[in-house]
Amino acid sequence: MISKFNAFIASALFVTAAGATIGASVAEAGTLDDILARGELRVAVQTQGPPYSFMDKNGQRSGSAIALTELMAKEMGVKVTYLDFDWDGLIPALLSGKADILAADMTATMSRATKVAFTQPWIHVGSVAFAAAGSDFKTLEDCKKPGTTIGVILGSTAEKNMPKFFPDAEVKAFKGGGTVVLDAVASGQAQCGVNDNTAVAAQVQNYPEGTFTVFSEMLSSEPLAYAVRYDSQDLLIWTNLFIDNITLDGRLKENLDYWVNSNKWQADH
Repeated sequence: MISKFNAFIASALFVTAAGATIGASVAEAGTLDDILARGELRVAVQTQGPPYSFMDKNGQRSGSAIALTELMAKEMGVKVTYLDFDWDGLIPALLSGKADILAADMTATMSRATKVAFTQPWIHVGSVAFAAAGSDFKTLEDCKKPGTTIGVILGSTAEKNMPKFFPDAEVKAFKGGGTVVLDAVASGQAQCGVNDNTAVAAQVQNYPEGTFTVFSEMLSSEPLAYAVRYDSQDLLIWTNLFIDNITLDGRLKENLDYWVNSNKWQADH
């Protein structure tokens, strides 16, 4: 009887161990494995969002985020495919599985982090306000006057922060990305606009000089990060290691100095 009992226990332990081994093997398979198997990194990007992601004068997808994800793909040994979305379509595209990673100038907020897993920040930016040059809105305080119409991008952190930045304003959220808010201010659809400072600095170059007055006061300080799904922990770990490596060897600084901290890229793109 004891012998049969011991045999039963041994059998049970074997099955449990085998199950655990199989479970571990299944757990090890993840998004990074899928990327390597298909030989393709699928990246969700903004339709138009210079200097991070945009179609340049040669019809090529360009920008800081593009250069970095191309470098990611090279380090992985795979090709990269870009999937264009308006701002409010980026997170849904990632969550649906259409994209493996979201690479845009997206602020890593606590609210967004309930849906997606953010990498460590690769740059810190802030929101700034702007108005049409020659208008009655000559200072940031002018934009804070009750009833002022403030343009923002739908789904952006600027939209979320409007009650804090401009508690008495009338907010107009515009669907899209890139220069949509600048266009709204230039056309009179909004009296002032708010967007990320680096994006505004790049995008005003698309207009005649003196079209806008950009107010120097920083309304916020925010971390920008890439995002993956929470079930893509292997890709999250790999991307954080990638950011560490390009920070230490200077490739991230080189990217930001060219694309974000200067206008050097405009001559080439």
